[in-house]
Amino acid sequence: MKSGQFRALALVVACFAAPLAGGAAWAQETTDNRVAASTDWSVFQETDPKECFSVSAPKEQVNTRDGQPVAVQRGETLLFVFYRPEQGVNGQVTFTGGYPFASGSTVSMDVSGTVFQLFTEGEWAWPATPEDDAKIVAAMKAGSQAILSGQSGRGTVTTDTFSLLGFTSAVEEARSRCAS
Repeated sequence: MKSGQFRALALVVACFAAPLAGGAAWAQETTDNRVAASTDWSVFQETDPKECFSVSAPKEQVNTRDGQPVAVQRGETLLFVFYRPEQGVNGQVTFTGGYPFASGSTVSMDVSGTVFQLFTEGEWAWPATPEDDAKIVAAMKAGSQAILSGQSGRGTVTTDTFSLLGFTSAVEEARSRCAS
């Protein structure tokens, strides 16, 4: 992912994280881009440039340092699947942990027993290839939860558990809205 894409993704998070955290009134005042909600997943659509995505917040977050639970401040923690037809993006999995990941680290993504590695840059993580994206999306459609584990630059290990209830319908809604 290039730095311009990071800036665009950061803007998306700033615009849409509040509705996910319960700020529905704020969402209606600022944008009507949320087009569907499917239990634990929501679908958003932008028109210029055309972009659709499904997104969810974790159901559980555990933060540890040296094996002991610690209280830490984190920004928004979200798991996305993006479709951007003008850029040839078809189901890109993206995770933001709400903190800068340790330099050179990866995020482990366990989808109901199948483990994938996501590469990191700053606060963002994503699979290495579109083929890996497709494998992860397929696993998420068949699974019940996704557990993402990463490490911050300060040594905190985070484990975020996402429900996959409603994932299939949300990701298919996002895909169909951005079909070329």
